[in-house]
Amino acid sequence: MILIAGLYACYRVPVTGRKQLNMLPESELSAMALTSYKQFLQNSKVVSGTNDARQISSVGKKIAAAAQRYLKLHNQSNRVHGYTWEFNLVQSKDINAWCMPGGKVVVYSGILPITKDEAGLAVVMSHEIAHAIARHGNERMSQALLAEAGGIALSLYLQQKPSQANVLFEQAYGLGISVGALLPFSRLQETEADKMGLVFMAMAGYDPTEAVGFWQRMQKASSGNVPAFLSTHPSDEKRIENIKEFLPTAKKYFKSIK
Repeated sequence: MILIAGLYACYRVPVTGRKQLNMLPESELSAMALTSYKQFLQNSKVVSGTNDARQISSVGKKIAAAAQRYLKLHNQSNRVHGYTWEFNLVQSKDINAWCMPGGKVVVYSGILPITKDEAGLAVVMSHEIAHAIARHGNERMSQALLAEAGGIALSLYLQQKPSQANVLFEQAYGLGISVGALLPFSRLQETEADKMGLVFMAMAGYDPTEAVGFWQRMQKASSGNVPAFLSTHPSDEKRIENIKEFLPTAKKYFKSIK
């Protein structure tokens, strides 16, 4: 089965409205994500029962609920169809966080000194949840499949070349790799996730202006060394500038719940 890209380019990303290419069934990606997620947890030190772990769960639930409200208001609830949200803290010096398709969220303890408080954590988690809801991984993997296999269906590609399909998945979702060939486009996706995240955190009751302070702290923490969390992101200066430009829009959602 060959997929024609033009037929799958009619999806629009929430908040930004950008058209995107999503060739792959989210159900298949969620299944692959669940396997990778379980393997990751098995090989990591999961932190539970601490104040930090409880806060991550609390903030994550608020952000997820707010995102779902936004999607429902804009008739895009299908974006999170089948999602079963989970929020985990893992012990690691890495400054990182991510959200898999299906709503599997992981925060690394190394980022907590930079988030500092609940609002800072909301900045990070809303950004990562936005990536999953925007289906950025699907978009990146769709591009990769077009380049690698001419747009062959994922299910067929999995049967024919399972190891290569897993590599494409890991690359698409940034699992254990450095900056790849899709770097310019991923910077666009990062900016998009920033905007979506600001809206989601605002609807969850967090002041979106807190994002400026978080990224200023990140800028200081990353001097000389680019953490994984920033490897494909815009420069801190550009990011803060973009956030400030979008804040008036995000604040409308914050004020609407007050």
